[in-house]
Amino acid sequence: MLKIAFDPIYAHPLPEGHRFPMLKYELIPAQLLHEGIITKENLFSPDLISEDVILKTHEQEYWQQLRDLTLPAKEQRRIGFPLSARLIEREMRIAKGTIDGCEFALENRVAFNVAGGTHHAGSNWGEGFCMLNDQAIAANYLLDKISAKSILIVDLDVHQGNGTAQIFENELRVFTFSMHGDKNFPFRKERSDLDIPLADGVADEEYLDILKRILPELISRQQPDFIFYLAGVDILSTDKLGKLALSKEACKERDRFVFQQCINNNIPVQVSMGGGYSPQIKDIVNAHCNTFKTATDLYF
Repeated sequence: MLKIAFDPIYAHPLPEGHRFPMLKYELIPAQLLHEGIITKENLFSPDLISEDVILKTHEQEYWQQLRDLTLPAKEQRRIGFPLSARLIEREMRIAKGTIDGCEFALENRVAFNVAGGTHHAGSNWGEGFCMLNDQAIAANYLLDKISAKSILIVDLDVHQGNGTAQIFENELRVFTFSMHGDKNFPFRKERSDLDIPLADGVADEEYLDILKRILPELISRQQPDFIFYLAGVDILSTDKLGKLALSKEACKERDRFVFQQCINNNIPVQVSMGGGYSPQIKDIVNAHCNTFKTATDLYF
């Protein structure tokens, strides 16, 4: 059965100017339920992640400042909004949802988190609306709990996964692959194991050609036990922040190709949804829903 982490707190209201992007977290499961793609049995609400698991990835001082709401104002500005207890709870549930998704994927090949993809959070910083790096936390959980020998993080959000790259810069068992806009946020990038910077305006054919050339070779070389997929839809031409020019059809083909590689190589995959900032919320929701639909068609 397809399992999807979702909790109403994912759509927790934020200060004015940040509420619109959060609407998708309510609308994605609602749309999938409406279309009959999933039932309520597919959805699960994660608990809070424990501190000891967080501290496998994030430094203690940073985590305590988040938890106690004492992070300096300058660091809160770097994150993009002021801290609150509700916001920290949201991050903790998102991270636990990704860990739970890993457990489900180990049994059922694939699992989703409606939120997540908080790849700008480093070991001791938050940035770009990211505070706890859900897929990095889950990768360390797998290394620790199931003794995974090789993990591949496939980050196809339009923004580089700088936090993820920094967290795993000295961890040979985790290979970080980020394919992102070269002239886009973050403007100070970290070094992933493999970075593919894309010029502004890259469209369907070029994007898919690059991905289809690189990913199979990467899987063949790394032989991962597990794959994390960050499926941002800010690569769309409609995205106000993305600077790329992909169609919805190409975004869906991207998802199909990633899933097919996981299936062909019998590798479980956990999917976090990442960014999407098109002015029309329907464009964001439909593109994200296509990721779920594609997985359902291929796996179930």
